[in-house]
Amino acid sequence: MTSQSEFEFLLPDVGEGLEEAEIVEWKVSVGQQIAVNQVIVEIESSKSLVELPTPFAGTVLELLAQEGAVVRVGTAIIRIQRNEPAQVAGVESNSERTEMLVGSGPRNEEGRRRGRVPRSYGGHATSKDASVPTPAPTPASLTPASLTPTNSSAGLATPPVRKLARELGVDLTGVVGSGPGGSVTREDVQIFSGEKKDLSAPIIEAADQSRETRIPIRGVRRAMAEAMVTSAFTAPHVTEFVTVDVTASMQLLDTLRTQPEFAGIRLSPLTLLARAMCIAAGRTPEVNSFWDERSQEIVTKHYVNLGIATATDRGLLVPNVKDADQLSLKELAQAITVVIDAARTGRTEPMQMTGGTMSITNIGVFGIDAGTPIMPPGQSAIISLGAVVERPWVVGGEIVVRQVTTLALSFDHRLVDGAQGSKFLADVALMLQDPPKP
Repeated sequence: MTSQSEFEFLLPDVGEGLEEAEIVEWKVSVGQQIAVNQVIVEIESSKSLVELPTPFAGTVLELLAQEGAVVRVGTAIIRIQRNEPAQVAGVESNSERTEMLVGSGPRNEEGRRRGRVPRSYGGHATSKDASVPTPAPTPASLTPASLTPTNSSAGLATPPVRKLARELGVDLTGVVGSGPGGSVTREDVQIFSGEKKDLSAPIIEAADQSRETRIPIRGVRRAMAEAMVTSAFTAPHVTEFVTVDVTASMQLLDTLRTQPEFAGIRLSPLTLLARAMCIAAGRTPEVNSFWDERSQEIVTKHYVNLGIATATDRGLLVPNVKDADQLSLKELAQAITVVIDAARTGRTEPMQMTGGTMSITNIGVFGIDAGTPIMPPGQSAIISLGAVVERPWVVGGEIVVRQVTTLALSFDHRLVDGAQGSKFLADVALMLQDPPKP
């Protein structure tokens, strides 16, 4: 016989250090039957778009967070009537251990860091079957602020309403709710506080709607802004420029495109620059290091996780290719394509956004010759690749037309001095001028 229990699915940590995410789109509706591993919601973290599946089958009873709401990890986002043998996933004892599912399981104090809930944390069952085991009591320090008690309607409200209440300094337990089941609505909070404006929405005066647009700063764009400010005002940036004759590199690319081995593979000057940076980093390892302020150490990496700055509709992302220095030119080209395509479609995996050691930004695709790039936090070097254009160039005492580009290297002057930075940039430039064989 199949028993039933109500289950609140809590927003899990889908990426290392994630503290909150935005509800982008619900893939299910109230009353809908759902199957195991069916995608129920799409969320946007500071790193990427992520689709969350359900670890069990059942019926959707309530959506607890509205689309567009920013929800903290550990907050209940959906309530489900579970139509299967009720069992709390992830309960571990001395006698048995059940595998933890993303989005389900008991809360765990261990591993809590920076106020976030551990990756394995995700669900809270309220069983109607007395035979169903009950999870261990939850420490008060881990109880999400927006999780409503099941035995009382006092302060009952959805996460967006609770967010508004916090902004207005309203204690929901003192608000009389006018919503379904006595729940507190947005209007109830505004009336209670005497504030009529919806503070969670973009503030746009009616008379100015045709003159300006306000966009909430959150998700990828907020993370990008915070990272750039942190880097720019923490690491002393130095930028050096070099203009390079890349005619031989462009000819090499044309040749490779005709070879069966490279059929269907996206090749560009960025591919050759990536390879040159990996080789040059082995000769000047200081540029592949970072300044560890906490331990007061310079940490030199003996591998290259190469970041590729990518413009997306949601802002700038810098996913990285792991162990790029160990890849052949063909493998490197394929890996770069994978991370760029994933970033542009919002499918970047969390691991691709962490652990980068040095980066490339390709401003040449916009027709720009040169600029001063800002290093991602935790890295010590980034090169911007300018547009490849035909220019008059002196070769053997004669002026000829050559294909030329400008490279700009920004580096952290705390651990890379001018000589080291110059050596690295000159090495990269020489390999683009006279590229090594693949």
